[in-house]
Amino acid sequence: MASMAAMASLLSKSPIQPLSLPKSTTPFPPPHLRFPTLTLSRPRISPICRISNNLIEPDGGRLVDLVLPEGEPRDVLRRAAMAFPKIKLSRIDLEWVHVLSEGWASPLSGFMRESEFLQTLHFNSIRLRDGSVVNMSVPIVLAIDDAQKRDIGDRRRVALVDASDKIVAVLSDIEIYKHNKEERIARTWGTTAPGLPYVEEAITNAGNWLIGGDLEVIEPIKYNDGLDHYRLSPAQLREEFSRRNADAVFAFQLRNPVHNGHALLMTDTRRRLLEMGYKNPVLLLHPLGGFTKADDVPLKWRIKQHEKVLEEGVLNPETTVIAIFPSPMHYAGPTEVQWHAKSRINAGANFYIVGRDPAGMSHPIEKRDLYDADHGKKVLSMTPGLEKLNILPFKVAAYDKKQMKMDFFDPSRAQDFLFISGTKMRNLAKNRENPPDGFMCPGGWKVLCEYYGSLAAPLDGSKLRAAVPA
Repeated sequence: MASMAAMASLLSKSPIQPLSLPKSTTPFPPPHLRFPTLTLSRPRISPICRISNNLIEPDGGRLVDLVLPEGEPRDVLRRAAMAFPKIKLSRIDLEWVHVLSEGWASPLSGFMRESEFLQTLHFNSIRLRDGSVVNMSVPIVLAIDDAQKRDIGDRRRVALVDASDKIVAVLSDIEIYKHNKEERIARTWGTTAPGLPYVEEAITNAGNWLIGGDLEVIEPIKYNDGLDHYRLSPAQLREEFSRRNADAVFAFQLRNPVHNGHALLMTDTRRRLLEMGYKNPVLLLHPLGGFTKADDVPLKWRIKQHEKVLEEGVLNPETTVIAIFPSPMHYAGPTEVQWHAKSRINAGANFYIVGRDPAGMSHPIEKRDLYDADHGKKVLSMTPGLEKLNILPFKVAAYDKKQMKMDFFDPSRAQDFLFISGTKMRNLAKNRENPPDGFMCPGGWKVLCEYYGSLAAPLDGSKLRAAVPA
């Protein structure tokens, strides 16, 4: 397909310490998907998800599931964990437990040990024991402070607890190593400028040590916010795609409301896939549900807006699956977009739509974008470990004033198009002004106006209160 970026060849093999994977007692994979036997670190308790023949293989050939079976296994571990040193999880830590537990980061079996952390920082990938490479571009790590390190001592297991001191998981065969924050920030974001949202939230005041190990999660992570039914795991998504007889899955990641330009891109992608010979391509509309910066629209409002997009037929509910991606947001541009793409492989997507400046943001100090707008899609087209994923570059859409609808930009008549930026869209919604007809479905726009109307204005009325992070 002409618009599809070609994948570059895999980086040359180097003597990197490989990732240790947990052992499965389940006969896996089926004969037609056999892969070389890996040297494994410890027995697995949780089951491995079998792969549907119609869907792309998860990274490492199998989908990790770190949630213990119901009943005795959970009860036994919960009782044993009462005697372990405790580590209290922040909100973002808990989101990463969620991500790991469901296999979004397959084949990771827990928070990264030093070998995995260094490979991620320096190569954006991890080499497995069979010599293959899987993409891994953002560190998934757990920080502890000096006092916690002393408390753990030489013990090999720790309990992870939530804000209410409820035991959530156990980390076993642990390794503690230095948390070099400056190196981590510089290599993940390409800058150490102050004001990076994730850094300020999760790294600046974090401990000076990182603790990695194999994770056993006592029960599925729930938020009880009325949205848990949208938080489908990779295994559940694969089941849903199989139920719909999907022969291709294309994923669209976003953290903003869906306007008709987004919808045009998604419907046009399905048309192109049908032209390629696929019989039933299914869209995974997959908004990010973890930490976001304060001026992003909160998750519950985005989901309400997305629901209207489906209700009003802008996207076809029969060929669209809407679900929440539980990952926190880094705003790390070309580095982070690799994580967004890789994780969707594990959910069964074999096509990934990448847009302008994916996972980017404005520079926290200077008046410019932090990343080049085209680097994200260029990086994805040549990323080691993502060769099996088809990258679909975003076509530029704008409002066609003559046709009074969103359409793909035609440079031969540039004067006919109006670009409505995110800032302009937010200002219109804040002022309860309507955008041009055809920019967004009426119900979706109403939801956006309701959100901004719900923000309490300060007494002087000078500006709106910042949104609470999703």
